[in-house]
Amino acid sequence: MPRPASSSLALQFLSAVSLATALVSPPATGQATEDRMAWWREARFGLFVHWGLYAIPAGSWESGHDHGEWIYTTAKIPLDRYRKFQSEFNPTQFDARAWAKLARRAGMKYLVITSKHHDGFALFDSQVSDWDVMNTPFRRDIMKEIVEACHAEEVVPCFYHSIMDWHHPDYLPRRDWESRSPEGAQFPRFVDYLHAQVAELLTNYGPLGVIWFDGEWESTWTHEHGVALFDHCRRLQPSIIINNRVDKGRAGMAGMTTDSKFRGDFGTPEQEVPARGFPGVDWESCMTMNRHWGFNRADQDWKSAEELVRTLCDVASKGGNFLLNVGPTAEGLIPAASVERLEAIGRWMDLHASAIHGTTASPFERLSFGRCTQRAGEPTTTLYLHVFDWPKDGRVFLPGLQNAVKSARLLANPERTFQISNASDGVTLATNDPAPSGLIPVIEVEIAGIPRIKPGLRPAVVRPKDAPPLLRARYAGTFERLPDFGRLSPIGSDRPKNIEVPTEEHVATRYSGYLMIPEDATWEFALTSDDGSRLRIDGEVVIDHDGLHEAKEARGTATLQRGLHHVEVEHFNRTGRAVLMLQFGRPGQPLRPTHEADWQ
Repeated sequence: MPRPASSSLALQFLSAVSLATALVSPPATGQATEDRMAWWREARFGLFVHWGLYAIPAGSWESGHDHGEWIYTTAKIPLDRYRKFQSEFNPTQFDARAWAKLARRAGMKYLVITSKHHDGFALFDSQVSDWDVMNTPFRRDIMKEIVEACHAEEVVPCFYHSIMDWHHPDYLPRRDWESRSPEGAQFPRFVDYLHAQVAELLTNYGPLGVIWFDGEWESTWTHEHGVALFDHCRRLQPSIIINNRVDKGRAGMAGMTTDSKFRGDFGTPEQEVPARGFPGVDWESCMTMNRHWGFNRADQDWKSAEELVRTLCDVASKGGNFLLNVGPTAEGLIPAASVERLEAIGRWMDLHASAIHGTTASPFERLSFGRCTQRAGEPTTTLYLHVFDWPKDGRVFLPGLQNAVKSARLLANPERTFQISNASDGVTLATNDPAPSGLIPVIEVEIAGIPRIKPGLRPAVVRPKDAPPLLRARYAGTFERLPDFGRLSPIGSDRPKNIEVPTEEHVATRYSGYLMIPEDATWEFALTSDDGSRLRIDGEVVIDHDGLHEAKEARGTATLQRGLHHVEVEHFNRTGRAVLMLQFGRPGQPLRPTHEADWQ
């Protein structure tokens, strides 16, 4: 099936621009928001570009080779020495049209590029600073060329702009290793400078799709600053989409805003895909292809094309957008390994774009074989089944589906159809053909009406005789995120009676046990922690509450059969007072903490 024409999305973007421009002060919610977000929700897939002076050292400084776009501060480079990179920046092989064309070929609908990263260096012609590309040997406005190339390739141009600025003399706080004194620095003067540069970006380059802020987490940036910058952008371009990092509401790398008082049109999970998505909320997972955002010559730890396509399917199945990063070289070239992967994704998208663009989240709670996206409507809905693990018996089961199935066929080869069997507990699609070749096969299923899914009970399990009701293992380390426990050796383990609050700093804890569920029902779980935590039930993530944060609660639900269920609670505490509590109960009713009798 051919890829849908990109012109329709470009027209949606231009329509949103025209409508919003006609509004003097569009409301933050309501129809104006729906119109503004429509093209972005349709897109689902974009290209992130991290590029700047940091590409020159290419991740290496003195004896260290694991730096990226943060090299100025991670390598503790004196500012006077870092400034010399400006006179060395001359990316003569830069071709904006080639970048935009590569994004379009990969099936990406928008491109977000760093107009300024944390080092403060601007890749555009700024009239309020000499720390920009026009004072390099290159002397070309990169943002102007990117915008023109995006328009030519029907890709929506978007800018990333850092709030944090290590170069500006009025930005505070200073790095703790810097020799520059903060004396005389006036942060309000920096805020005026930030607003001036944002005004240049939103005035001189025509309509943009997104302005993607970052670096908002330092104490000098306040909620009031976020509101003012958000309103500044909205006045300049009423149609522009603004991410939640403009304000102070982001909860760590999980990226989501938890309080409606904070501004931002969408959440920004970083280097992760939320376990269950966020129904009714716009969000976008940004992710690298290897371990760095900016170019690092030594980093060859590349994700495979198949893993990246799986991630794209996973994100879309949960109702989010996927922003995939490249870090170009100092010469202006996107690394060959990135190009190879984008071209492979593009070949997959040539056949499967309709299963990504314009789709919404899966109606199923979980699928054993992979993921699902959908185009829901009347009189028919199309389900797209992304088959990560092709069943050996050729039978794909859709649990709880009650709708009549009108057809089922392989999206890349419509002549390959499936036998359809309906039952009270769901629908089975069967084929005798071998598993399709290629990255991720997709089955296109047409059903009558809006999906109706009968909730399925997750079956109870039997505790092995040699397994305790509850086991706790402890791991030492200075963590910022939950570690891969399978790669660590515990410093101790015991058999507690219940989930307990850790008393140590710099420790991660993993509980594994068997929780008694008293009746067949949908159950709500609440996990409160400081810092990050995660809850798995029978191997499925129910709550993902990872990252450094203060004591906060996160919730999730699971439909469970009466009896024992295997529960894992993971937690880490970096410094300060730890908090950890697991509660459960029926949705809409008060939840209670687990106690000793629950673990059997």
